[in-house]
Amino acid sequence: MRLVFAGTPEAAVPSLEALLASEHEVAAVVTRPDAVAGRGRRVSVSPVAQRAADAGIEVLKPAKADDPGFLDRLRGLEPDCCPVVAYGALLRQEALDIPRHGWINLHFSLLPAWRGAAPVQHAILHGDDITGAATFRIEPALDSGPVYGVVTEPIGPTDTSGDLLGRLAASGAGLLVRTLDGIAKGDLDPRPQSPDGLSYAAKLNPEDARVDFSAPAMRVDRLVRACTPAPGAWTVFRGARLKLGPVRPVSDAPALPPGRLEVGKKHVLVGTATHPVRLGDVQPQGKRPMPAVDWARGVRPAPDESLGRED
Repeated sequence: MRLVFAGTPEAAVPSLEALLASEHEVAAVVTRPDAVAGRGRRVSVSPVAQRAADAGIEVLKPAKADDPGFLDRLRGLEPDCCPVVAYGALLRQEALDIPRHGWINLHFSLLPAWRGAAPVQHAILHGDDITGAATFRIEPALDSGPVYGVVTEPIGPTDTSGDLLGRLAASGAGLLVRTLDGIAKGDLDPRPQSPDGLSYAAKLNPEDARVDFSAPAMRVDRLVRACTPAPGAWTVFRGARLKLGPVRPVSDAPALPPGRLEVGKKHVLVGTATHPVRLGDVQPQGKRPMPAVDWARGVRPAPDESLGRED
């Protein structure tokens, strides 16, 4: 089939790579416009745009997916199908009607669980044991279309959202190619999503990533892993923000008041509502990440100092 691929972040690149290696023709790529980022305010292209450019493929960067110029170009490309992986923009009906086989989305959850922007993060945050990826035909309602296929993936006790997304991006790429193969052959029909098990995964913003040490250790652990690498878990120490890497619950350690620090030669523990957690890497404002023991050696917390206090 003749394809126009839509995607933006690094997690979409394995799918583009798989399609380029498949029997299908990738005629063009649609991605989000270039962004200004970093301290130097440099303009950066999306990972998908960079990979497409390297492959000599036309790259379309509409400000909105209903831009008339973009829609005219999409019609001119005459795609049979438009596969989508984390494109990041709303597709309206006028665009959905252009390819004869529609737009086929690879979504990183087992639909109808975790429809929305942050399915991998919410799967970890809510303690799911298994997640996966699904291919479905896009409809106007959010992630509601009929499903072509799924792959499953266990969630390990130390998985971060970055770890899990990396595995799903790889296995999902194969699923996407198999789905398009089946559509091209005419022997794959989608099935409506079940009305049971529906849940939504709203985007996590930096305020959602603030760690509350009055929560149980399991909740603290899940939040930090769900927010790693983005938006980045954090707390406050001596009035300044302190980013936190993954922590480890320590069930056999004596209880500490929530947020209270206990510094040893080879560990830094923090109290929660249950048992303490051991800090891994931390990152003070304006500095590089470092092991928590090195950070504690520099700041020398007092015996009664805690994380999370604004004063």
